[in-house]
Amino acid sequence: MNPTPDADAVIVGAGPAGLACAATLRQRGLRVLILEKADAVAPVWRRHYDRLHLHTDRSHSGLPGLAMPRSYPRYPSRAQVVAYLESYAAHFDLRPRFGSVVQGIRRERSRWHVDTAQDRFTAPIIVIATGWADFPYRPNWQGIDDYRGEIIHSAAYRNPSAYAGKRVLVVGFGNSGGEIALDLAEAGVDVTLAVRGPVQILPRELLGLPILTWAIAQARLPARLADFINAPAIRLAVGSLEKLGLKAPAKGPRRMIEEDHRVPLLDVGTLARIRDGSIAVRGGIERFTHDGVAFVDSPAQLFDSVVLATGFRPDLRTLLPDVRNVFDDHGMPLLTGQATPEPGLFFCGHTASPTGQLREIGIEATRIAGLAAKLLTP
Repeated sequence: MNPTPDADAVIVGAGPAGLACAATLRQRGLRVLILEKADAVAPVWRRHYDRLHLHTDRSHSGLPGLAMPRSYPRYPSRAQVVAYLESYAAHFDLRPRFGSVVQGIRRERSRWHVDTAQDRFTAPIIVIATGWADFPYRPNWQGIDDYRGEIIHSAAYRNPSAYAGKRVLVVGFGNSGGEIALDLAEAGVDVTLAVRGPVQILPRELLGLPILTWAIAQARLPARLADFINAPAIRLAVGSLEKLGLKAPAKGPRRMIEEDHRVPLLDVGTLARIRDGSIAVRGGIERFTHDGVAFVDSPAQLFDSVVLATGFRPDLRTLLPDVRNVFDDHGMPLLTGQATPEPGLFFCGHTASPTGQLREIGIEATRIAGLAAKLLTP
């Protein structure tokens, strides 16, 4: 292994969480090293589909120490978020080591040892800020290996240009699935949504205010009470889901996020396209055929392409094979933005938040910086 410079903290990942943690740790006087396997900051945001805009408003989406530019619209575009994160790194003089693929992390005595293919880095503090978008989940259905059409995960979708004149099935009705279906419909593509179970849908704005504003104002309320208070206004804004062939869930949006870690769909126009018939809705998939898909509640249909908006399932146990009492049964951290049972080990940005992911990342990063500084204080 090559010799490496001293650091108080090693951060894995140069996305929003990694950059925010690096900035807040440096403000506390810690020497920080950022390891990023890609060749630029914000690699996941660079790969997102072209039409993506933040679902949270600009004023609640800035990271600690640098607000998003006031020239940005209320909901910044993907390209604007990338530009902001680049400017954030420059503002705080954050210089990640790009091309550093972390192969394993182990604790020896009072220091963490981080191995890449070229180097070993050591520090008393380690922050895992990898997010989850590098771990696409692809379910397996009967007949899928015999399907002759194209199947991609939503992580690989960019824009509708490749789908002109095709029949496309989008599987899943989270934010990615809903917006990709909308993107295709607006381009005149024949698109169908496969929706397996109940869905929770929120308007992006309620009574003229971003939905995030309401969530922040009610953050101290119990989830059940917040859901009860909001239910009439949400029903009025969203309308009847059953009339659109969708099932309403038993849980409200706050409970769904806190208990199931599932983020409701923030509607940016998908429901209107379902209402006017531009997007068809079917139930869950029963099996694939050679040239299409058969559904649980309807006959098989022909599809040229399938986009799997089926989410992500990271398993971080491969990075930290020796730690105990830190991960759940799926390899996700039990605690994020807080001290873990392993001294000096922190995770940032690894759970869904009802008050906005970027906002929560900022809160977690600030808290981690304070806890790390205390650990290093004699």
